[in-house]
Amino acid sequence: MERTDQEFGTGRPSTPYWRIGPELLSDPAKLREELKPAAAILREGGVVAFPTETVYGLGADARSTAAVEAVFAAKGRPSDNPLIVHIANRGGLDGLVKAVSPAAQRLMDAFWPGPLTIVLPVQPGALSPRVTAGLDTVGIRMPDHPVALALIAESGCPVAAPSANRSGRPSPTLAGHVMEDLAGTIGGIVDGGATGVGVESTVVQVAEDGSVIVLRPGGVTLEQLSQAAGAPVRLDPALLPDAGSDHIEAPRAPGMKYTHYAPKGVLRIVTGPSAAGVSDWISRSLREAAARGERTGVLAFEEHIGRYQADCIESLGSLSDLSAAAHRLYAALRRMDEEGIGFILSEACPEEGLGAAIMNRLRKAAGQRVVRLG
Repeated sequence: MERTDQEFGTGRPSTPYWRIGPELLSDPAKLREELKPAAAILREGGVVAFPTETVYGLGADARSTAAVEAVFAAKGRPSDNPLIVHIANRGGLDGLVKAVSPAAQRLMDAFWPGPLTIVLPVQPGALSPRVTAGLDTVGIRMPDHPVALALIAESGCPVAAPSANRSGRPSPTLAGHVMEDLAGTIGGIVDGGATGVGVESTVVQVAEDGSVIVLRPGGVTLEQLSQAAGAPVRLDPALLPDAGSDHIEAPRAPGMKYTHYAPKGVLRIVTGPSAAGVSDWISRSLREAAARGERTGVLAFEEHIGRYQADCIESLGSLSDLSAAAHRLYAALRRMDEEGIGFILSEACPEEGLGAAIMNRLRKAAGQRVVRLG
């Protein structure tokens, strides 16, 4: 069913909008038929937002510089930030990359389709240079979402697709988030419901010695990579908690260089040796901010959330299951904006499993503002 954003009250020019009902997800033929108008926009050089299993992506034909420039324009994205190319099947690699190493092949076997982007040597002339940001490599993934796979297959294009939000804003996990940021500026929006993982894909590059370098933590954890790779897995130095990543000259993956995912208010992360100490510090700081007349917000885990009083309290789920935090994080940050919150504090979580991706996104959203208690 097609609608326009006028139903959402944006007041901006109408944007074609397709809602994909759950009944279509189990019928590939009908799904592709429903997506023909959106796929045609991609083929003709337009820009379409669509769901993946991680977040909503903003897609364009990766071979067309004009189409890719329309993505940068809609997002307000720095042009030195490379884009990830999405394919519908392994055959989509043909003609795009020079070679796939055995180690990269093992990762594809283990995690494709899924939230893993692999940086590979690009075939010269195969893609717009705006996709690679002048690098000799390109990040490619096969998303694990029936709508994304059907749309890419129907379009017949390799699809360059960063997250479908204004650059710097929290990534979208609902079509409504895309409407909020981009209605009236793009060619269409495909609404496939809420996304699953909630944080973007893990980005990796295989080194010459066969080891795996993580350029961006995400939906595939370091532990999972280690098990599947059969080789050492290490973080890029830019991902270390105290790294000044805004000074990276040529980022090899999205999210390495600039502040991302940020709410409009000032966010700080609070970490310390004891949960009680962290809770006490946050509670005291919230009271002091409220006394100054600031609207206050807190992101907290279920184990501690009852300790806080604030204008907006968002649960990140339980520390025992960080998949909930990954799923809720961006919506929680957007909720702070909706409530006009200017002073935001967040609890930290252990940087194990999905915790590495969650803390990476929180530090980016906070502009590296971290309060470390003794």
